[in-house]
Order: sequence, then C-alpha cells, then structure tokens
Amino acid sequence: MRHLAMEERVAVVERMCASLEPRLEETLRLVTVEMGVPIRASRPLHQAMAIGSVRHACAAAREVVVEEHRTGAVDALVRLEPVGVVASIAPWNGPFLQALYKIVYPLLAGCPVVFKPAPETPLDAFGVAEAFVEAGLPEGMLSVLPGGPSVGEHLVAHPGVDAVFFTGSTGTGRKIGAVCGAAMRRMVLELGGKSAAIVLDDADLAVAVPGLAAGAFGNTGQNCAATSRVLVARSRYDEVVEALTAAAGRLVVGDPLDEATDLGPLVSRRQRDKVAEHVRAALADGAVATTSPGPLPDRGWFHRPTVLTGMANSSRIAQEEVFGPVVCVIPFDDEADAVAMADDSPYGLHGAVYTADPDRALAVARAVHTGTFSVNGFVLNAERPFGGVKASGVGRKYGVEGIREFMELKTVNLAAGGGTFSMR
Repeated sequence: MRHLAMEERVAVVERMCASLEPRLEETLRLVTVEMGVPIRASRPLHQAMAIGSVRHACAAAREVVVEEHRTGAVDALVRLEPVGVVASIAPWNGPFLQALYKIVYPLLAGCPVVFKPAPETPLDAFGVAEAFVEAGLPEGMLSVLPGGPSVGEHLVAHPGVDAVFFTGSTGTGRKIGAVCGAAMRRMVLELGGKSAAIVLDDADLAVAVPGLAAGAFGNTGQNCAATSRVLVARSRYDEVVEALTAAAGRLVVGDPLDEATDLGPLVSRRQRDKVAEHVRAALADGAVATTSPGPLPDRGWFHRPTVLTGMANSSRIAQEEVFGPVVCVIPFDDEADAVAMADDSPYGLHGAVYTADPDRALAVARAVHTGTFSVNGFVLNAERPFGGVKASGVGRKYGVEGIREFMELKTVNLAAGGGTFSMR
C-alpha cells in the first residue's frame, strides 16, 4: 500500500466494505455471541458506526494532501509518507467496529497492520481479514494475531513495529507509552474515561433524559466515552433523578439475541464482579441507589442499570471508571461550578451539555477540558476526530486527522538550478 496512490488504497478499502456488507447480519450476531451486546442495539450502531466509519475513512483519505509544493526563499516539497508497520491492539467492548477502524485508517495511510483483537472477542476480525483478501489487499499488508496480554506486550516492544494504535485501560496505556517513548515510536492511545454530562437549568428533559440514558447504559455501560457522571443544576436535580431512574427502570435486561432486550450481560464474570464491587463500595460509602442495584441472581453476567445519588464528585465511584451500567447524579450550583466539577477528573475523553440555549451550550463545550464533547445528546461521531486529553490518551482516531496519525512529514528542499521538477 505504501507505493499505491491514495485513490488506489481507497479502492481496496471500498471493495472490502462491499464484500463485508452482505454478511453484516451474520457478523452482528457473532458480535452479540462474543460479548453480549443486544442485537437490537447492535444493528443500527454497527451499520452507522462500523460500516459508516469505513466510508468516512475513505472520504477523509480523499482529502489528505500527500504532497504539497511550497514556494519561498527555498522552494520545497512537503510530503506525507507512511510511518511504517502499525501494531493495532483492540479492546473487547467494541468488536467489529474496532477491527475495522484500527485496520482501515493505518492501511489508508499506506502502513502494514498487525491487528491483535481482544482474547474475549477475537472471531469477527477474521471476517474482516477475509473481506480484505477478497478485495485484493496486497499480501503482507494485514496480519491478525489473537492472544492475551503477553502477545500485546511482545508487539509493542518489537523492533519491527513503527507505531502502536491502542484502545484500552489507562494503566496499560501508560505501560505502552513508556515503551514507545523509550523507542521514540509513534503511538495513538485511546484510554479510559469518566465523562460528565452537564444538565443546565433550562434543559428540556424530553431531550436530555434519552441522551443521559444512552450515555450511561448504552452497550451495558461498557463504553470508554460513557457519560457516567451526570451533573445537574440544583434547581432541576430531583426532577432529573426521578426521570433518569424511571428510564433505567424501563430497560429490559436479558438475552441479547432477543429483539426486546435493551441491556445484555457484561462481557465476563470478572467484569460483572468488578462492577458489582464498585456499587457495593459506593453504597457502603454513603451513596444511595434509586434503582435496584447489583447483579441479577442466577442469570449469567448481568448487572442491573444503577442510578446512584448522594455522593461527592470527589468520591471513588465518581472518579474511577466502572465500565458498567452505573451512573452517578451530582448537583451543581452554577455553570462555573459545573465546568470545574467536570474537569475535576483524571480523565478527559468525552462530555456533554444539555440546554435550550445554543450560546450557553457552546460556552460550556469550549470551557470543559476534554477531547470530545456533545451538545444535547450522546453522540459518537465516526466522521470527525475523536480522542482524549489527560489520562484519556494521546492522538486521535477518525477523520483526516486519524489518517495523518500514521504518516510522517518529509520536507524535500529544492535547490535553485536543479531544473524542472515533476509534481505528483
């Protein structure tokens, strides 16, 4: 791919997408079996986000200026060239989507990819690889390497790897950052989050509550961008707690292959137990659950959607990423207080504001220190750059920026008297 023109790279990716689409329903059912995401939620999500992310990537690739002639005291060509071999390491909470964008973006930059799926969800990646073979991807450009943490550690440290594209926990991200820093190796890290949704005093709850529920409970809360802290103007606090509690109570927890199910199981017993322990500790620390908290007895790795009140923003449950269907609701006094509380977190991945006033919305969006932000909704936008600040990561995925992460700048100075240069 390195020596293919950008349009040729795009053509390969578009053929892959065309090969994959007829098998989409089969793939989504596989994803449901792998990790428990409800099929009813998976279908529109993956059609919009997964297949959509491929189309957006191709559109972004066409906007990348690979070579530019700049005139000045010394004329120069400024080029973008592939960084080299990319080790793409995916988590378990977004199979198929993770496989697609973690492979497609480096490939469009011209880089060979070694893709390591999570050991909990390895199967869908092979379907993506098969579609690339059918699309005519040059041999050696994509390898799928399943395995556990030791395989990831080996990849990150391997001298043949030029860049690491990782999504996962902040703790693992710090270890990867240390290895890549020592090797002067490019890295894109999408890490943890504890994002805040701010509900201002003029918010329309008919708009806000569905967004809050989606941000807290979507994908059974197993979402790094989840808005798992809801900060509410004190004058609307009781009203929001009541409405969000009612929304949680309407969610159907059960078989993810049942079209009526809203929340499936967590990915594993370990993850369910981790979420349950967070809730138990919060309740022991003085938090109050307005829903029935805890796991469902004798039914696999299910955990009830849980709304917690009565905790401080500095409490453990409001500061640590739970990665389950648990949301903290905390009051604030004014907008400055809300922004300060949103920023009082080691993370900075996502966030949201709910208000009827566009000017207030943008003022809050500009003030909160985070990599991504949504207004009046829980928005996952596969068309524009996404990533975090602080402990939420380094670099961006999606958009033109997501391709350029895997390209290096080269300046070619054109000395006078060198004749006429051919520009591409």
